[in-house]
Amino acid sequence: MVAVISIWGTLVVNLILTVAGYTWYLRHISKPDPKLPKDPPFVSILVPAHNEGIVIVKTVLSLLSFDYPQDRYEVIVINDNSSDNSADLLKNLQDQFGSHRLKVINTDNITGGKGKSNALNIGLTKAKGSLISIYDADNTPEHGALRILVAELLGNDRLAAVIGKFRTRNKNATLLTRFINIETLSFQWMAQAGRQQLFHLCTIPGTNYVIRRSVIEKVSGWDVKALAEDTEISFRIYQMGYRIKFQPRAVTWEQEPQTLDVWFHQRTRWVKGNIYVIIKNAKLLFQKKGRPIRFDLLYFLTIYFLLMTSLVLSDSVFVLSVAGIVHSNLQGFSNYLWLFAVLMFVISTFVTITTERGELTFSNLLLIIFMYLVYSQMWLAVAAYGMVGYIREQVFHKQAKWYKTKRYK
Repeated sequence: MVAVISIWGTLVVNLILTVAGYTWYLRHISKPDPKLPKDPPFVSILVPAHNEGIVIVKTVLSLLSFDYPQDRYEVIVINDNSSDNSADLLKNLQDQFGSHRLKVINTDNITGGKGKSNALNIGLTKAKGSLISIYDADNTPEHGALRILVAELLGNDRLAAVIGKFRTRNKNATLLTRFINIETLSFQWMAQAGRQQLFHLCTIPGTNYVIRRSVIEKVSGWDVKALAEDTEISFRIYQMGYRIKFQPRAVTWEQEPQTLDVWFHQRTRWVKGNIYVIIKNAKLLFQKKGRPIRFDLLYFLTIYFLLMTSLVLSDSVFVLSVAGIVHSNLQGFSNYLWLFAVLMFVISTFVTITTERGELTFSNLLLIIFMYLVYSQMWLAVAAYGMVGYIREQVFHKQAKWYKTKRYK
């Protein structure tokens, strides 16, 4: 019974977030871009990069091509203990554009090689800007992304950060990247819009955002123990009384894993990182200062603990029922109810992709149905494996390792 309630409760919550997100999208689609002041603030863009030679040139060129005033921002690449040709490639770019526009910090295995949070903290010490922007090394943001993010942030003093939307650059590479493309549109950007609509709540992603330097310094930088440094710093920002806003007009395009092993390792890191954040902040559920993040804490607790256990139980009962070993009289296991659950998933997901040009296709509809049967089960395996891995690291007092996601030409 608990499993049935957990699964259906999560489905309903996600449906509500989707409806709220879509409503928010319809209200904001026709609004113009926010405007920059005549004298915009100086922005330092930080790019943590470990063995990113395959993609780093394209990323840096994209960052240097923003329509933000050229003398009002700098790009700082933290070449973090790389063993490939990244240093040479970045040196060539620096010679071409000048060290005033492109700074390169080369770390070694003593100062660097300790993950993204450590690299960002190193970059912050060299940054001149009153605003800090973060981009991953595989990103190619659109021309106006930085301008839109900064203008939105300056429009409200209560905002600590403004986050943009990210799209899948290699969505047609494999079946997996097509899954990820739909996942990104439905369960990341639309869910962000829904949470903003209902709770004035957003979570910083790992890329394509701007944040006030003063806020980062108040929270003492990024937590070097956090694999999900974005979620972790978001929680601390809300506890300080600030807000984070979602601005989907600021778009970046990023590479996604094209093979199952790369995807599995990346998502496992996400799971471990979010579990760390949940456990670190769980006590705030019962404290007044935890009120701004209470929904997210409950949501993550449900997803990574209660829902995962429930899905394992549900799948086990289904398999055993088909095999004729066990029988259940619970209405939650009714074939009609599960068919309705599939329809809820398919319709709500399909509605979200209608917001993007070129995504409203019959093949994507079939893909969403296939996602429910296959991709959702893949996520369940990742969540279970990540949970076991996190527990093992805590029992044996091992430091979690940062997994470097493979890049593609």
